[in-house]
Formats: sequence, C-alpha cells, structure tokens
Amino acid sequence: MRIGLVELPEFPLLLAPMEDVSDPPFRRVCKELGADLMYTEFISSEGLIRDAIKSKKKLDIYEYERPIGIQIFGGDEDAMALSAKIVEATGPDFLDINFGCPVKKVVCKGAGAGVLKDIDLMIRLTKAVVNSTHLPVTVKTRLGWDDDHINILEVALKLQDAGIKALTIHGRTRMQMYKGEARWEPIAAVKSHPDMEIPVFGNGDIDSPEKALAYKTRYKVDGLMIGRAAIGYPWIFNEIKHFEKTGTHLDPPSINERIRVCKLHLEKSIEWKGEKLGLLEMRNHYGPYFKGIPDFKAFRTQLVTSLNYFHILDVLQEIEYEYCAKL
Repeated sequence: MRIGLVELPEFPLLLAPMEDVSDPPFRRVCKELGADLMYTEFISSEGLIRDAIKSKKKLDIYEYERPIGIQIFGGDEDAMALSAKIVEATGPDFLDINFGCPVKKVVCKGAGAGVLKDIDLMIRLTKAVVNSTHLPVTVKTRLGWDDDHINILEVALKLQDAGIKALTIHGRTRMQMYKGEARWEPIAAVKSHPDMEIPVFGNGDIDSPEKALAYKTRYKVDGLMIGRAAIGYPWIFNEIKHFEKTGTHLDPPSINERIRVCKLHLEKSIEWKGEKLGLLEMRNHYGPYFKGIPDFKAFRTQLVTSLNYFHILDVLQEIEYEYCAKL
C-alpha cells in the first residue's frame, strides 16, 4: 500500500494520536512491537504560530519512527496553512488533520470534531493545508456530530476531492465521546463506495487479535488504527500480526518482558523530557503495564509516588523477583 510516495505493508496497523500518550517515548515501544505507522499527539496550529514551547516540543520525531505523521488541529484557514509549512520543515512523512477530537476545549474553538458541524469549513481547512505543503495530507475524523447527523460518506468524498491521500474514521459521533460501542458499518460504506480511491482506515474498539481479524474481514478496511488498547500493552500490534498470519496466539508478555518494555519507556521518557517530568508522566503508564497482576497495589503505590529514578529501578527489580516464579 502507498500513501503518496510512502510504502506501507499490505494491511498496516496504525498507532492513534492520543493526547498526553502518543509522545516519542511511547511511540518508541510501539514501533519496536509492531506499529507500522504512527502519529504525534495533536498540535495546535495557533500554538505553532505563537511558537508555544509545548506545541513545538510535539514536533520532535526520530528516524527510527518512520513512517510517521505529525497531526495538527485548528479552525482558522490561515493558521492551518502556516502551521502546515512549519510542520513540513521538520520532515515528517505525512501531515494529518484532526477533525475528530471530541473534548470540549477543542470543540469550543471550532476545531477537532467541532468542525463536523460545518462541513464547508472542514473542506476549506483541508484545502488550505493541502495547498500549503508537499507532504501527503491525511485526515482523522468521526462518523458525524451526533446520531442525527452521521454524514461520513459525504464528508469522505469531499475530503478526497480536496486532495487528502488517506482517511481514518473513528466509529463514533462527537456526542458519543468515547462511550458506547463503535459503529463500523458506516466506515464500511465509505470503503466500499465506488468513488473512494484513497485508503480508508478504521478506528474504534480494536482490543484483541480476534476482533482485528474479524473487522478486517467484515468491513474490508485498508488497515486498523489502535488507540487505547495499546496503552500499557504495545504488544497488541505484533499479536494481531501473528494471529492474522497463523491463526494462533503469541504467548502473553512475561513479567520480564513487561519490565523490559516498561524500563525502556521510562528511560526514553527521561531522555526526552528530563528526569523530573519524565518520572512524573510515567506514573500514568505503570498501572496499565502491570494490569491483571495479583496483589500489585503496594508496588504500584511505590511506582506512582517515587521521584527517584534509581528507586523506581529497584522497585521494578523487586517486582521481577516477586512474580517471576509465580507467573
């Protein structure tokens, strides 16, 4: 499969752009464990123009991550066009536009999923970006604003005409937020439409190899984007690939493997953010990495309260000693 000039596997697995999650340390472990294409956390076009430190920091990408896209959001055509030029200068493989974020602070600015209420604006924003960069432009969006306005087929065709090279659809409306079950039938309708020529990726509720293969077969999408299921469990990418190829399951990650990947994530977090912030932001990941391990509360408490790197390493070593013989 190709998006622009970038070649991908026949059925790629994508890591979703997740705010406060999909940073370079997290992307590092997901890439090692099978993610084919990744995107940065979303970046405010207004922030890029203002030269905001947080926004600029999110532009950091590394060669080992390729192919990788940088995702931007905004509701102003000029700002989106200028931010596209800033993004292009950093050398990603793609530029992705976020028309799907449902959180209030983004929607209230007429950005993210807020644009779903004004399709004409969505197309103008898309054209402004496409016309401002030589990068392949992709889009991530939702089914529509609410159940009464599921207009994704109309939107997809207009986005394709505007010049995007691939489309990812999250199978929920904005009003659903992340609640309820994702609906894939409208995604399948987009993919099967005779006028759709660009790759269509599906997103929403992919949390097991069985479901991944079933959805690939049933809905005929060109690839899958995985988000929340990868938090604390980046092994899901390789597990899906193995199951698709062989029909059998990989063994679940051992305690040693969980600790190895957790340590790698920690080291990259400190390397990228500095020790204090790196340790603080890793606190959100320890629980997911060791989810399902019995009697883990005391260890978790130590992990999420310590701000000493060497103490964290000692705790991880204790966990390894404690559980290797049991699990």
